Amino acid sequence: MTAFSLDPVRTAWCAELRALAERQLRPLADKGEPGSVNRALVAELGRLGLLERLFTSGALDLCLMRESLAQTCTEAETALALQGLGAHPVHAHGTEDQRARWLPGVRAGTAVAAFALTEPDAGSDAGALALRAKPDGTPAVDGASPLAERDGCGGWRLTGEKCWISNAPGADFYTVFARTTPGTGARGVTAFLVPADRPGLTGRPLDMLSPHPIGALTFDAVPVTADDLLGEPDRGFRVAMGTLNLFRPSVGAFAVGMAQAALEATLAHTAGREAFGGRLKDLQAVSHQVAEMALRTEAARLMVYAAATAYDEGAPDVPRRAAMAKLLATETAQYVVDAAVQLHGARALCRGHLLEHLYREVRAPRIYEGASEVQRSIIAKELYATVEAP
Repeated sequence: MTAFSLDPVRTAWCAELRALAERQLRPLADKGEPGSVNRALVAELGRLGLLERLFTSGALDLCLMRESLAQTCTEAETALALQGLGAHPVHAHGTEDQRARWLPGVRAGTAVAAFALTEPDAGSDAGALALRAKPDGTPAVDGASPLAERDGCGGWRLTGEKCWISNAPGADFYTVFARTTPGTGARGVTAFLVPADRPGLTGRPLDMLSPHPIGALTFDAVPVTADDLLGEPDRGFRVAMGTLNLFRPSVGAFAVGMAQAALEATLAHTAGREAFGGRLKDLQAVSHQVAEMALRTEAARLMVYAAATAYDEGAPDVPRRAAMAKLLATETAQYVVDAAVQLHGARALCRGHLLEHLYREVRAPRIYEGASEVQRSIIAKELYATVEAP
């Protein structure tokens, strides 16, 4: 595994990304309607060639993009990441026709993608998915063999709900995971590409702590066919986990970017703020707190880079490293942003302050794409898999 010190080319690229975010993306983000897809921002990400890089770069460069954008414009970072998350299954598992139909628009920022996995009763436990894909024209009978039922059927009807889906209900298409074989846990899930205009598909926005485009979807016998499959029937869980193994380290990178922004704001504030006859930075309690913030941020950054490099090199321990990176980075960012708020005092709680914004933004990454508790379970499972029972 490569020890990390970014080469000058990548360092310069990250600085350029931060400048682009400040100059061109931040103004568009500020004009967006909270809780709705900001299509102007997505289109600008496409025009700048950043969406194209989602499909031509490795995991490390994805992390560098997300970290750099997050330092300056979390809305741009999130818009970029959601395009990648929603479209990666199409890129990796789609047919030639599916890729030709949808990916050019994703790259250009004219087609908005979404990843529809979570349900009201199936969040971190993705194997509990209940959205049902019933063979079209065949009565659904619990206990019957869906594979047998599928023989000769023209497709499926999706019935059920998805919730807390980023970019819903404003996306143009969804990567949807549905139950094709009842009672089989993760083994009976199939991935489908579902255009937003399919009959029976409706959605509504959800009002969240941080006003991202997040919504709920209702599937009322939505028709899908073999042409909409992503991968093989009953193998959709592999599609989901393959996507999450790529994106989990980059969620950590998003968190590191927010932590870095909070750290830099704290350095500037404590260096200039007069209190108790001197500068805040001269108080040992303050300077040691800032040192701890910097230490944890750098440790998280290195773990994220190491996990991304492991993915790029095809290492066998990617699930463990990805889980470790997401866990450490998101928990670290929560700590750093909270400490930054404490050192800034009441001003950090004013609506519109950078830290008020980061304080709302930083909470969700500890939950989505596998909550912190799930990451610990993954890590433990991977560790014990190498230990022989006595």
